[in-house]
Order: sequence, then structure tokens, then C-alpha cells
Amino acid sequence: MALSKKPVTGMKDILPEEMEIRDYVIGMIKETYGNFGFTSIETPCVENIANLNCKAGGENEKLIFKILKRGEKLRLADAKGEEDLVDGGLRYDLTVPLVRYYSNHANELPAPFKALQIGNVWRADRPQRGRYRQFMQCDIDILGEATNLAEIELILATTTTLGRLGFRNFNIRINDRRILKAMAAYSGFAEDDYDQVFIILDKMDKIGIEGVEAELTEAGFSKDSVTKYLDLFQGMESSDNAIAYITEKLTDILPNGVKESFQEIIDSVEATKGDFFELAFDPTLVRGMSYYTGTIFEIDMPEFGGSCGGGGRYDKMVGKFTGNDVPACGFSIGFERIILLLLESGFKVPKAGKRIAYLMEKGLPSERLCEVMAQAQAQREAGNQVLVARMNKNKKFQKEQLTAQGYEEFVEFYKEELKR
Repeated sequence: MALSKKPVTGMKDILPEEMEIRDYVIGMIKETYGNFGFTSIETPCVENIANLNCKAGGENEKLIFKILKRGEKLRLADAKGEEDLVDGGLRYDLTVPLVRYYSNHANELPAPFKALQIGNVWRADRPQRGRYRQFMQCDIDILGEATNLAEIELILATTTTLGRLGFRNFNIRINDRRILKAMAAYSGFAEDDYDQVFIILDKMDKIGIEGVEAELTEAGFSKDSVTKYLDLFQGMESSDNAIAYITEKLTDILPNGVKESFQEIIDSVEATKGDFFELAFDPTLVRGMSYYTGTIFEIDMPEFGGSCGGGGRYDKMVGKFTGNDVPACGFSIGFERIILLLLESGFKVPKAGKRIAYLMEKGLPSERLCEVMAQAQAQREAGNQVLVARMNKNKKFQKEQLTAQGYEEFVEFYKEELKR
């Protein structure tokens, strides 16, 4: 029986054309984030299963690729539950590994610490357009910065990167989990029910306010609470200043300073940003991860028809590892979706020099080969990309393939002479 030549479901082989774009985007990301003071780190792809199951990953904790214990530690006959069989898992995001990394190395790192991490993650999810079971994430995080400077820097760094990659007319939606919780409290929902309320609210863009009302009522919440809650959204929609409206309504519930800090983030980004994106307060933005404690944000791109990244503040997560809370905030670009959009738009990696193909006739003498290699090296030192290859029997087809790869000039070397 022949071995399977196809990759595992939800994972893919990457052809050279896409790989060139991926490498270019990674280079652009590293260069741009480096200009903002972020430094690259790397963490293992495998994490302790207890860390991955620490109730910080939301629904993603149901999608972990788990790893069995090895050798003498794996005792199938004596196992009474999963904890007896599993001790590790493939990471489902980069935030949990980053927090573990920071907790382990905090004394060796600057304060605040601005981290850039690019790497593959794995989720046992249902594959669809722009979603895979193995995919690359690109995160920037600031740990140890308690003020809203972290949010401002993260938004500006991320949008600057997207702008340099040619993206225009996208939106950054922004909200605050403290506003979400205050709205739920004001409406009379019990704190234990907040997560369920927010899961339903998160569907607002798909099912509308009537659909949210129906689902909240079907879930057993009181009519008074549901009506009071949805009236807040309708009031914001009809108000000239939604932030002022909702923070005034929540004056007695919202923690001190939330309104001022939130408005300052928006004002600072608006004063600095270019004209290629819009920043907007969205009171229905929830973000799925349960570890968020404050500001949350998300990238919406019309070309994709959905989210292409997001993040927020998670001030309580380091404390799960060390017992001491450390302020933390992060932003993740939807790397795979960005690559998908670039491929679909016919994006070509910009080249500083020319792409030249040196095609050599078979049986070229040794001294002639040395001449070819010397010329190729000189062209490379001049900033050009040079491919040296043996000339195929079907030279026309070979050139067509190389032209499709971006080669614009061909030099043919024969035993006796040089032809262009």
C-alpha cells in the first residue's frame, strides 16, 4: 500500500511562491516591530498540559492536541483518567507560553518587557477558509506597563505594520471588558452569568439585537434585565458620543479612571495615525479569551469579511504562575489570513535588484563552469538574485516556468560561447 502524499487534514504544504511572501511578511513584521522597541523571543511548541488547561484559553482549551506520557510514565493499565495518560500538549496560542516564559525569566528581562513572538500553534479545529489546524501566529506583548501607553503602542505598531504591507481601509474596533461587566451589572445580571451573556452578545453582528434578545430570553434571563441591557446599546447607537453616554449611565459602577484612560487611548491613536484605517468604539466587542481584564481590540478587514487579529489587556495571568500580578497587554496579527489576502490580491514581493537565470549547456567544461559561477557571484554582490541551473532539453518550457517565478533576464552558457 502506497504511503499518503497528502498532508494531514487541516494542515498544508507551502509552495515556493507563498513561502516567498511569508518570508517577506515576517521580515517586514520584525523590522517594523523592532522600530517600536520589541525584541524577538521563542518558546517551545509543547507546553505542560496543566498550563494549557488553566482556564485562560476559553474555547481553545477544548481544541488541544494532547501528548501521551512516554516510557515508564505511561501506564495504560493503571490509568483512571486523562491526568494519568497526558502530561503535555501542543500550544494553541502564544500568550500562555509567553506568560510562562516571562514568569520564569522576569529577573533577566527589562521592565517593561516588549516581546515579539512568531511561531506555529495547533488547534483541533474544523478547517475552513483562512483557518487551519496548524497555523502561524504573530504576537507583540508589553509586560510590566500598567498605563495605557501599552495599548497605544500596540495599536500603532500593529497598524503601522499592516500599512507597510499595503492594507488600507481596515478598522480597529476597541472596547473594555470593565465596561462590558459594568453594563451587565447595571442591567441586573449575576456575575456568574456574565460569560454566558457575553457569548450571546458576541453574536450581535450576525443575529442582530432582536436575535440577542431572543437568545438571552431563551437562556432564562429575566425580561427586565434583558430589556435594560439592550436599551443601553440602543441608547449608545442614537447618541452623538457613545462613550460619554455609556460611562455616564455607569458612573456608580464603572471603576474610577476607566473612562479617562479609554478616551485617552482613542485620542492618542487618532492624533498619530495615518488615513489608512479607522479606530472605533464597539460596545459589542467581547473577544473570546477569558483572561482579558481591560481594553480589548480587534482588526476588521473588508476583504476578508471578518477578524484578522486582535488582543487586549490581561493583568491577572502572570499571577497564575508566580502569585504576583503583573500588568500585561498584547496584540496578535492574523498571520495566515493576511497571507491569504495577499495571495488572493496577486501580491508580489518587491525586489531591489533583478532576477537573472543562468542556464548552462550540459557538458560545460570545468573552466567554463568556473567562469559562470564567478559571474553569478559578481551579480549577487551587486544586489541581484541569480539562479544557476543546467539547461533542460525543453528550454522554452524551462524559461516559461522561471518567468512565472519572477525571473526577468536569461543568460545562456554554451561550451564555446556566451549567448543572451
